[in-house]
Amino acid sequence: MSASLELWPSTSRRPGPPTRWDRLRRGFVETPCAVLLAVQLAALLAYPFMETATLGDFREFGRMLFGLVGLVVLFLAIRAVQATPAHTWVAAVIGVPVVALTVAEAVWPDSDPVLFWSSLLHALFYFYTGYGLLRYMFADNWVTRDELFATGATFTVVAWGFAYLYVAVQMIWPNSFTIYGEALPGERSWYELLYLSITTMTSTGLSDISAVTPHARSFIMLQMVTGMLYVALVVARLVGLTIARFRQ
Repeated sequence: MSASLELWPSTSRRPGPPTRWDRLRRGFVETPCAVLLAVQLAALLAYPFMETATLGDFREFGRMLFGLVGLVVLFLAIRAVQATPAHTWVAAVIGVPVVALTVAEAVWPDSDPVLFWSSLLHALFYFYTGYGLLRYMFADNWVTRDELFATGATFTVVAWGFAYLYVAVQMIWPNSFTIYGEALPGERSWYELLYLSITTMTSTGLSDISAVTPHARSFIMLQMVTGMLYVALVVARLVGLTIARFRQ
């Protein structure tokens, strides 16, 4: 039995064939990593709309939506950690102040200390989530359906973590990132830094956003190494299990 089934038991089935709602609920309960991955991928498409969203004269409506989606992802990440061998209480201890700081960002959007500590704790939370998902994938010699989705969810949460880390980096060392064709480096939004993070993790080549200060380049190089090692670990895991199955 997988870890997700043990920690998120399904309720007893009603007599008769399962309804569509039963199948959806069971899928949500038994595959927390799949739900986390799906929400993060959907968020990638929704973020550009939220950046410019307004509600009448309320110009911070987009930022509020942005924070709301972030809280949903945080909840799903904590739920995914509960299905892993990692300690849920650690994720909760980090996650509670992250939730408070996310709310504070919506209330005080121009507060640099709030943004800095929120970004730093977000990065720490997502890195710990990635660690928990890695342990989940390597916990046994069986690959469950949710563990397959965990390979993608691990990638996305680590990319999210580096994006938040880059926000903190540019607050410590201003003008750390620039866009191709821009005369002078400026402050990049979180979504722009997420774009940089994903292109770096996937090794698809340099994006039009690049690091221009030595400190920022150091963190970019760390992510390059992280992305390469992650792919190597996953490939080694799948190949090893395939060979072990044929030897049986």
